[in-house]
Amino acid sequence: MADVFTLLTLPQTSDAFSKLSVEPQGPSATSTRDLSRSASPPRKIARLDYASDTASASASSSRAGIAEPADKRGPIVLRVIGHPIKPTPASAIDADYALVRRSVKALLTPENMEDKPVLPATYERISRACRAVVAEAGRGEGLYDIVKMELERCVGTVERQLVNAPEKSVEWLGPFTKRCAWFEKRVSLLQSLLAYLDTLYAAEKTKLARIKPLGYSMFATTVIKSARVTQAVRDGLGDWLEYERTKKQHDLRSYIPQLVRHIRAHNLYADLIELTYLDLTQSFYTKESSDLVARGDVPADEFLKKVDQRIKEEEERARAVLVESSVDAVRDTTRSALLTDRLPWLAKDAIKLLFEKRDHDALKRMYDNFAKVGGLKVLHAAFKTYVQQKVKEIVTDTEHDDDMVDRLLEFKAFADGLVAHAFVEKDSHAASSAPVQPVASTSSAPASAPATAPAAPNRDFAYGLIDAFQAGFKARRNKPAEMIAKHMDKALRRGQKGKRDEDFEAELDQVLALYRFTDDMDVFRTFYQRALAKRLLLGRSASDDLEKAILKKLQEKYDPEFGMGEHMFKDLTLSREIMKSFLDGEEKHGNTSRLQKMNVMVLQRSAWPFAARKNDIDLPRWMQDDLTTYLSYYHQKFQGRKLDWDHALGTATLKARFKAGEKELSVSLYQAVILLLFNDGDGLSYADIKEHTRLDDGELQRTLQSLACGKKRVLRKHPLGKDVNKTDTFYFNADFTDPRFQVHINSIQAKETPEETKRTQSSIEHDRKHALDAAIVRVMKGKKELTYEQLKTATIEAVKRHFVPDVAMIKKRIEGLVEQDYLRRDEEDINKYYYVA
Repeated sequence: MADVFTLLTLPQTSDAFSKLSVEPQGPSATSTRDLSRSASPPRKIARLDYASDTASASASSSRAGIAEPADKRGPIVLRVIGHPIKPTPASAIDADYALVRRSVKALLTPENMEDKPVLPATYERISRACRAVVAEAGRGEGLYDIVKMELERCVGTVERQLVNAPEKSVEWLGPFTKRCAWFEKRVSLLQSLLAYLDTLYAAEKTKLARIKPLGYSMFATTVIKSARVTQAVRDGLGDWLEYERTKKQHDLRSYIPQLVRHIRAHNLYADLIELTYLDLTQSFYTKESSDLVARGDVPADEFLKKVDQRIKEEEERARAVLVESSVDAVRDTTRSALLTDRLPWLAKDAIKLLFEKRDHDALKRMYDNFAKVGGLKVLHAAFKTYVQQKVKEIVTDTEHDDDMVDRLLEFKAFADGLVAHAFVEKDSHAASSAPVQPVASTSSAPASAPATAPAAPNRDFAYGLIDAFQAGFKARRNKPAEMIAKHMDKALRRGQKGKRDEDFEAELDQVLALYRFTDDMDVFRTFYQRALAKRLLLGRSASDDLEKAILKKLQEKYDPEFGMGEHMFKDLTLSREIMKSFLDGEEKHGNTSRLQKMNVMVLQRSAWPFAARKNDIDLPRWMQDDLTTYLSYYHQKFQGRKLDWDHALGTATLKARFKAGEKELSVSLYQAVILLLFNDGDGLSYADIKEHTRLDDGELQRTLQSLACGKKRVLRKHPLGKDVNKTDTFYFNADFTDPRFQVHINSIQAKETPEETKRTQSSIEHDRKHALDAAIVRVMKGKKELTYEQLKTATIEAVKRHFVPDVAMIKKRIEGLVEQDYLRRDEEDINKYYYVA
């Protein structure tokens, strides 16, 4: 039969007839069954025609209730038997064809911009007409050509409308997005109405595009990619960005997300929107950066604030109007445009300004920004240079030597915090080793990133900090080591003052950390041991256990020669035992008046950093008698030993009567001897006091200054003044008052005076000469002959654990040893030396 399906072959996966029971073949059986059920006219009955043995076997299985697997069945053929179906008249097909054509044209007419199109029939009628045309009449090819032609006409009209639109700039984006939305809706409706054309005809033709892809492709090619439309889109986007970046949020910002949505629908987002956005961002902020620098009134730290502000603004704007995958690219492009040509200036100036403000957060943001534009090397060089200059400035500030260590500790604590928490390495930093260029990304969402590892300090900055401190300390030899030792002395005198043990030990560790930066280890050791000796002898140490712990740490981690501190504690312990034995003996003989209040410490000179005194104070007769008594006892107990008295570090407690009442004065032995002179008279001249004490002028002036010019003045001086002169006269200050009964008067002798410091420094230099001589001779004895450079290097290596000598000093010591015939120069090569056995 012409126009009727005589044979319908179903796909193997179809189960449409798997549940049917098969009736016996033959028209008589069909007629009998149908007539027995109804008196209605006979009708066509679908029968199964088994075309093969395999199909017959399958049918038998079906009758037995056994379902064969789909992959083993053959094709099932449906044969229509009975009266023929009347074909659809050609006139009806032509009418349906015309109806579909009018509907397509009505749908794709751009002049008709209403929300609902005016169609010649209902959606259902148009769909049936399309079915008839495609499925029954087989005229799908002609209908597809009509759709294609109408789409071409439609997109051409839309392109002309947009080009000739009266709106300009950002306002033009309104009609553009409106027409995009209109076209997308009409194409979707067209696809629904012509579903039979789309699925029965276009889908079977592999070379033909389906209706929606066809329409979108034509729209993208003819409308969006049109040079005039593309330029208009870019102009509108550029004007909108310019307005928002220079003024405020645009009233028509809502057009931009719509624009993005429609351009993405046509797969042109990356090339048209994102790349344009990034190019505009790059050019705008490159110019803004140049203008800010050209003005010359924007400090580096304010420039960085502007950068952070701009990056934040761009990130918020991008999140509001673009797809998520574009946000990072916009942010990085903004940063790159603002910073790329400004890195050296920013690194140099901003580091200094932000360090002075101690702005940790700003420095962290600065590091992050530099890391993402490939500027860490520039920042590292500026950081190292600034730290070195700052440390040099602190150690060479002679007017504030007393505050040197506190300033160094505060500065280092801030720098350490930056290295530990701000200047850290991250995966994102490692990946951003070069400045970001505006490159469009895809519109798809980024793949989930792996979990980032914990941030670790950037090793370049950590090592740079150490190198900078070491170089800064070299700007002033010896002094940093001396001041670190004196700072430790103050801390160990003061004690914890309510702090936890862990906190106090951490503070001391921070001070000792500065010790690592100095090359003058012998200077620190000498001043520390002198201060330790005074603390122990004067009883000024806050804790003997802490003193021992610090000594152990110094010996194990810093300098093995700190072991001599153990001998000091042994001497003190032995002295207490001898003194107890002496007092017990005197108590048996009934001599218990003054001797019970006396305490003598016997020290080994080799274990204590004090030189023998050539002149000492003359003690009152009764004091000298008590010392003679002790000396007799000691010689009886330890024969062959000689004791030299050193009263400079002695202390005494005196009772004094003032008008306000009796006080107990804790003073040095020198102060006590001078105060006792005023028991015999109210006024004494400087000359009288010197005659009775026989102190040298320096010691005497310092002692009188502590009694008459300090905060607690138990003596009065005439004339008034801060300095003691040889013409001054001193009087007992009966009007002295103090809220406490026990009054401690600071002893200048207990502190490191400038004269003592000079003597100590001279002693250190003297010891260094001997150390160099010994090292040079020891090296030459082993090598026999060396060039000057070899000898110099070997000498530095030999003494570096104690100090790093000047090259000039080494050369001078070599010349001295040549003169003393320990070394000999080569007669032909003056830079070559031989050891003289």
